Amino acid sequence: MRDLSFRITGVEPAVHGAAPLLHFGLEVTNTPADQPVQSVMLQAQIQLASNRRSYNDDEKARLVDLFGEPERWGQTLRTRLWTHANVIVPGFTRSTTVPLPVPCTYDLNVSATKYFYAMEDGDIPLLFLFSGTVFYAAEDGRVQAAPISWNAEAEFNMSVVVWKDMMERHYPDSAWLYLQRDVFERLYAFKRENGLTSWEEALTRLLPETEEVHV
Repeated sequence: MRDLSFRITGVEPAVHGAAPLLHFGLEVTNTPADQPVQSVMLQAQIQLASNRRSYNDDEKARLVDLFGEPERWGQTLRTRLWTHANVIVPGFTRSTTVPLPVPCTYDLNVSATKYFYAMEDGDIPLLFLFSGTVFYAAEDGRVQAAPISWNAEAEFNMSVVVWKDMMERHYPDSAWLYLQRDVFERLYAFKRENGLTSWEEALTRLLPETEEVHV
């Protein structure tokens, strides 16, 4: 039987990714240390531990859409799912480190993206919950398979700057907004009828004048 433990060692954006992709450094340690592991089919559920950090006034205003008014955060500010990730860990004996790829979206209708976008600085507390199957050889040489312990998890604080810099590199000075088709058609008709050359012009015409927008 093999007992695995996990630790997140760091995170960085994929250098040549066509779409936003984070690589988390995942250290996997085996016990007993002298008994080899042939491979691991690993799944990770990644959660936003949003109740483990504080928020400034601007961040609170942006998070109303997710958690309601700050006066209610004692009941509503809870850990929530960000995403799932998978990786095949190749064979090792004592420990090994592999990249855990996590695709990201800039769709601001996705709650996790709203959360990341609302942050100005500091760290984002993450909780990784692991499951899957570990393969190893028994004393007679036959391959054995065993589930990963149900309580296998790791915590990691990811700098907000990592996510923001990655999105700025892929979508410079931009933001994504998903619209239902009927709303898009109305906006498209407004743009054509008014001879506007960009979506920014159309939205600017429709939005009321504001003194200042915090970004």
